[in-house]
Amino acid sequence: MLFWEMIRVALQSIRANFFRAILTMLGIIIGVAAVITMVALGTGAQTEVNKQISSLGANILNIRTGWGSHRGVSADNKLTIDDLEAIKRDMPSAIAVVPETSGRIQVKLGNQNRNINIIGTTPNFADVQKFELTYGRIFSAAEEAAKKRVIVLGGGVPSLLETDPTMLIGQDLIIKGTSFKILGVLKEKGSFGFTNSDNNAWIPLSTAQYRLTGSEDLDSIGVQLQPGISMENGTMEAERIMRREHQIMPGQKNNFVISDPKLFLTIQQESTQIFSYLLAGIAGISLIVGGIGIMNIMLVTVTERTREIGIRKALGATRNSIMLQFLIEAMALCIVGGIGGIALGTTASNLLASIAGWSTSISLQAIALAFFFSAAIGLIFGMLPARKASLLDPIAALRFE
Repeated sequence: MLFWEMIRVALQSIRANFFRAILTMLGIIIGVAAVITMVALGTGAQTEVNKQISSLGANILNIRTGWGSHRGVSADNKLTIDDLEAIKRDMPSAIAVVPETSGRIQVKLGNQNRNINIIGTTPNFADVQKFELTYGRIFSAAEEAAKKRVIVLGGGVPSLLETDPTMLIGQDLIIKGTSFKILGVLKEKGSFGFTNSDNNAWIPLSTAQYRLTGSEDLDSIGVQLQPGISMENGTMEAERIMRREHQIMPGQKNNFVISDPKLFLTIQQESTQIFSYLLAGIAGISLIVGGIGIMNIMLVTVTERTREIGIRKALGATRNSIMLQFLIEAMALCIVGGIGGIALGTTASNLLASIAGWSTSISLQAIALAFFFSAAIGLIFGMLPARKASLLDPIAALRFE
């Protein structure tokens, strides 16, 4: 029998027992759909983490306040302007330093009142932290030195204020009874861990210290390292300067914290990758279960068509041709089921992205891999029924009732 004739016979067999074939393929359909959906979710999550890592900027250390002790008395130690100047002066590996002081403050625009995080900083924060402007501009060094009442909004603040961002430039935002002129609106970057910088607003550091906090203390100091300087070397250099400035004796614990913002995302990236592999593996188990169902039905099919096999052998069909015929039928079930699974998995991934708002990324590699495994399962689990059919004795088969 010709190969294409075998395929035609296989498809006729599926059509003759259509409902049974659908139930048989259901395991393959669900398995392939689950693999594609889980891989799409995992890939989408990794893509989002990679975007967050790239948006943080290169080689940035964060120095933050920490708890320590002075002469045996526990105290909340603050960062100061002196610490900032020491980092600028004595840390040759630093190419930019960004101080920050912040607080959650109620702001008012028209009849809208919202609590947002106001950050006092220097004009270079946008370049170092890789913020991009959508409208307007960043405040200047002259405005920072003159304690000007100006403000730059994060990309998510206009929606919080229920105002068109194009209408905000030049308007006054009321903070603690004082008006601040809106200079610009930044492009949205998305959340980082449990924080979302899009809902922040930035004002000159001197303005924040003079009008909002009433103190020269800092909450954090961001240090951008020169290209080629490792985070470990930069951390040791910053730690040495900070311990000297805070007069910490050898053996005493630091009363500040130096961290790498990318470290959290790198760990999250690795966890997401492992989790996506785990989910894909669990989904792949359903493919194996579907293959067992294929083998079970093909064994039933061999029993039902015993007389047919006997007639074909009596007419000269070889063992190989009988075996190939049933292998093709098993693979046809799996391939058709695989196509249905690809359609279902793609649809499910798109629905999760559009309805649930999850980040998904459907890869051609995942589709090809799932399709390949569905065909391979048809080949592997169809082997036993096909071999059983090829070994049937033609005389006994013809006598079978």
